[in-house]
Amino acid sequence: MPATPAWPPDSTPRLFVDTPLADGHSVRIEGGQAHYLSAVMRMKVGDPVRLFDDISGEWLAEAEVVGKRDVILRITGKLAEREPVPDLWLCAAPIKKGRVDWVAEKACELGVARLVPVLTRRTVIDRVNTERLRAHMIEAAEQCGRSALPEMAEPVKLLSLMKNWPAERTMFFADENGGLPAFEAMRARPGPAAILIGPEGGFDPQERDVIRAVPQAVGLSLGPRILRAETAAAAAISLWMAAAGDWR
Repeated sequence: MPATPAWPPDSTPRLFVDTPLADGHSVRIEGGQAHYLSAVMRMKVGDPVRLFDDISGEWLAEAEVVGKRDVILRITGKLAEREPVPDLWLCAAPIKKGRVDWVAEKACELGVARLVPVLTRRTVIDRVNTERLRAHMIEAAEQCGRSALPEMAEPVKLLSLMKNWPAERTMFFADENGGLPAFEAMRARPGPAAILIGPEGGFDPQERDVIRAVPQAVGLSLGPRILRAETAAAAAISLWMAAAGDWR
C-alpha cells in the first residue's frame, strides 16, 4: 500500500497572527497576509494553513472563506506547544539599513529571546525603526519554524544599559582589543546571557572601560579576522547556542 501523505503538507503556508488562538476558533486574515494567501498561494476553501501566536504554540487551520480582501480560517487542531526559548539577549548597536534588518532576521532564526538596540557614541544611525525590525523577525519566524518571537526592546543608551545590568545575566562582549576564546568562555558560564556587539567603528575607549567595569562582563575574541558588526553578531550567537546545547 502507498504511504499515507503527511498532513499538513510541507508546502502549507505558515503565518504569525497577533491574536490568541484556540481549537475551533475562526480567525480573519487581512491586508498583506490575505493577499499572500489568496493571490500568491492561490488558496482555496478547505486548504490548510499553519498559524502561531507567540503564546499558545502552533495550530492547524483550514480556509473557510477566501476573498480578495480577507481570508477566514477555522482552527482545526494543535500541532505543537510554544517552543522553549534559550535565555539569550542580543544587545547590538544599530548599523546601516539593510544590515540591521539582516541582524534582526538572523537573530530570530538563530533563536535569541530578546533584541536590544544599543546606542553608542559611534552609532551611525539616529533612529531605530523597531516596527520594521519586528516585521523582519516575524517573517523570519514564519519561514524558520519558530513559534516564539524574540522580544523587540526599545533602543537604550549604552551607559544606561550598563548601569542597570541584571546581576544574574552574563554579558559577553566582542572586544576588538582581544578577549577569551569565545566558545570556551561561553561553555564555562552557563545560564542567562547576553551578547553585546558594538557599531561599525567599535566601542570607544571610555565605553570599553564602562563595559569592563560591569561585574558580569566577559570580553570575547571571535577569531583572528576582523568581522563586520553583523557578522560578529551572527557568529557570537551561533557559538553561544552551540555551547548551550541548543543545536543538539
